[in-house]
Amino acid sequence: MSGGDAKKLVRSPSGLRMVPEHRAARSPFGLDEPPWVPDKECPRCMQCDTKFDFITRKHHCRRCGKCFCDKCCSKKVPLPRMCFVDPVRQCAECALVSQKETEFYDKQLKVLMNGATFFVTLGTSDKSELMVCRLSNNQRYLVLDGDSHYEIEIIQISTVQILTEGFTPGGGNTRAIGMILQYKVPGSEELTQMKFTAGEDFSCNKKLSAAWLAAMHKVSK
Repeated sequence: MSGGDAKKLVRSPSGLRMVPEHRAARSPFGLDEPPWVPDKECPRCMQCDTKFDFITRKHHCRRCGKCFCDKCCSKKVPLPRMCFVDPVRQCAECALVSQKETEFYDKQLKVLMNGATFFVTLGTSDKSELMVCRLSNNQRYLVLDGDSHYEIEIIQISTVQILTEGFTPGGGNTRAIGMILQYKVPGSEELTQMKFTAGEDFSCNKKLSAAWLAAMHKVSK
């Protein structure tokens, strides 16, 4: 593993985490562990108001840090945004959010890292270039490769507009055919715009491009 992407195993009160050795290399989708509500400040469950005693123990949700009884904080759910190695205890509300995010990590992120091919137009240019677009392995950059090469830092992207076709007044299905991306170049306050258009020829694989655009739409949320 290269030095920039190297990871280390750390133990926290919440569990084991596999995190980047250097904070600058962390994923933009990551979350910091929350501070736990001190035991002395939570004599009762923060969900059902059950009083804690020798029988009713208190548990902290690993995502929000609040204090709950076992009934209100019994689920152990994967939490990839905090880099936990194993599923961790979470309250019911946080568990629902984490379950949705796990699907994003298992499906959409993999699609983005595998990449897809688009015609890319920079700014107001009338010329487009065929490029392979993918998310970098550390999830920090959108990488575009063709005759030219671009690396756009995810945190510098300000807007993502997905372009679709096929809408009908009766509510027919739409299909993603492209994307307009606006981002800031480091050192500049001005926005740069790129337009991505799925190729019409068979070799560009429309289905793959549509799946990649759908995943990018998830990222923008």
